[in-house]
Amino acid sequence: MNLFRLILFFIVIPIPLFSQIQLTDNFEFFEPGSDLHILKLDREVTPQEVPTLLKKFKPGESPNPNLGLSKFSVWVAFKIENLSQRTHYLLDIAYPLLDEVELYDLDKEGNFRSLAHFGSFKNFKERTYQSPNYIFDLNLKPTESKQYFLRVKSSEQIILPIAVGKPDVVWENLWKENILLGLFLGVVLIMAIYNFFLFLSVRDLAYLYYVLYISFLGLTQLGIVGFNFQFLWPTMPGWESVSIVIFACSSSIAVLFFSNQFLNLKKNAPTIRKMLLALLVLFLASFLLLIFGYHQFAFELMQTATSLETIILFIASLYVLKKQYQPARYFFIAWFILLTGALIFLLKDYGILPYNLFTSNSFRLASIVEMALLSFALASRINILKREKEISQANELATSLENERLIREQNVVLEQKVVERTSELTESNESLQATLKHLKEAQSQLVEAEKMASLGQLTAGVAHEINNPINFVTSSVAPLKRDINMIWETLDEVESVALDDELTLSEKQSRIIAYKEEIDLEYLRTEVDFLLKGMSEGANRTAEIVKSLRIFSRVDEDTLKFADINEGLESTMVILNSLIQQGIEVDKNYGELPAIECYAGKLNQVFLNILTNAIYAINKKFQNNPGGILKLETGLTEGESLMYISIADNGIGIPSEIREKIFEPFFTTKDVGEGTGLGMSIAYNTIAKHNGKIVVDSIVGEGTVFKLIIPIRQII
Repeated sequence: MNLFRLILFFIVIPIPLFSQIQLTDNFEFFEPGSDLHILKLDREVTPQEVPTLLKKFKPGESPNPNLGLSKFSVWVAFKIENLSQRTHYLLDIAYPLLDEVELYDLDKEGNFRSLAHFGSFKNFKERTYQSPNYIFDLNLKPTESKQYFLRVKSSEQIILPIAVGKPDVVWENLWKENILLGLFLGVVLIMAIYNFFLFLSVRDLAYLYYVLYISFLGLTQLGIVGFNFQFLWPTMPGWESVSIVIFACSSSIAVLFFSNQFLNLKKNAPTIRKMLLALLVLFLASFLLLIFGYHQFAFELMQTATSLETIILFIASLYVLKKQYQPARYFFIAWFILLTGALIFLLKDYGILPYNLFTSNSFRLASIVEMALLSFALASRINILKREKEISQANELATSLENERLIREQNVVLEQKVVERTSELTESNESLQATLKHLKEAQSQLVEAEKMASLGQLTAGVAHEINNPINFVTSSVAPLKRDINMIWETLDEVESVALDDELTLSEKQSRIIAYKEEIDLEYLRTEVDFLLKGMSEGANRTAEIVKSLRIFSRVDEDTLKFADINEGLESTMVILNSLIQQGIEVDKNYGELPAIECYAGKLNQVFLNILTNAIYAINKKFQNNPGGILKLETGLTEGESLMYISIADNGIGIPSEIREKIFEPFFTTKDVGEGTGLGMSIAYNTIAKHNGKIVVDSIVGEGTVFKLIIPIRQII
């Protein structure tokens, strides 16, 4: 029955005539790449479908078929005939990057039978043989012939370096491979450790990037041959499936930063530097694709970005080398050798070069040479920098010695010039001292002149003020004397009538009444009262003026004393009363002030100067006609620590272009002979001496406000 089914299978589903691999007694090791038949479709093919698709199997075109990338499983068919006496052989697939590898054969009944199923999705220790390669047992009896099928699947490139051989020969070849891998790993470790210690010593970031580059490069190469999965994370198949892309991207990013630092691309090739930084985005995108589970897309993007980076760095090294940047020489040679090794490795994958120990390890051998040359390049760079530093130091030393010589010569010249200039400065200083003395004397004379001018104005005003009441008193003396004489005469007349015994009482009374009417006694009484009252008012006015004068001109003006500011302001107004015409209205608004610590006499001088200018501005505008207003106001401000005196007029005002000049010495807008230009300068200095300030607000044609602000207590 079983024989009938097998015959029926071959009749109904005819199998193409596959090339047959013959195992003889002299057979040791064979790579049947060209004898393989391959089925690659754009869909998943199940084992049950394979017998119906045998006609679609195509012969292999190279010893190591390179099937590229595929989302689906690829089927490989081969037939082996055992013509030897040995019954056990090994099937070795030396490409650990395959995700799944499953071996099938046809049993006697024509059914597909799975012999073994390995892959990176399983723990490494579940494999039959603890080797990074996929190794299967082939058990054939002498003269037996078997049809085998391999199902392979990978998210990365599918390459099938398949070999059939005796177990001892297979293990010997693996041992040779391991020796080369051990050599590669040793070089990576030595270079990484050595250059890391150099980085700790020189603190050059190029060393750190180099260490990261060769470390990730080593992990990438060890991952490609399966050593990472075998020794580092045998129980982490999930990590194994993405580690190659992660390490490859990390290595590419590290060499990108290393090249930028080593070749100084920012200065030597800024455009190429921007291109490399753009590639950084592609590598980061590969990481993101891995995170979201697009492993195959991530692998493709990584391959594309790495290829572009390799070409760009080769061009960059050549470009920088042409600019006579000596460290680029080693870099160019190292990158050229690496490209050569990668090219040999790729030509092997595409069957142009044979698959052997050299071609399969060409990239790793080139990497070893590259790492050594880059290490030499770093050392050369340090030596070049050291030589440049020594040359720079030598130049600086020569420059320093030359400068020292020049300084010594200049010192001699300078000493001579210093002596000459010192003599000139001494003479100039003496001249300046004399000039300063003359200026101080002139300033004192001008200040005294201003004081004398104020004193003259004050004297004229006081004389005018005192003259009025004195004149009234003087003019009242003669009438009062006449009236007093009449009073004395009246007394004499009354006395004579009273002592006349011949007259009766009624006669006496009649005569006295007649005399009173004759001299108009009532008018005399009224006139005497009027004259006495006028003389009293004149005397009081004179006393008031004298008091104001005493308050105004204090003898203690150079000593800080507590004074009544309102009283000082009022005394100044009394003195200036003669200047205030009938057309000027005075509005006083004195606030309640405590005693102010000040130089009272100096402040009265300030009041006098500002009030005089205000009266002048009003008279200038109104020409002695009615309409002038002079406002005086005092009060406290800012938490009662400061007080203010505001003097406002509605005169001609001060133009803005000269407002800042009014406090300058000798500046005046009055006509020649009407002022010295020192009044406001003295006022400004006096207020400054009181730690205060003067605020001026003026509108031309409308008037001016001077606001004096001084502290109540002086801080010395």
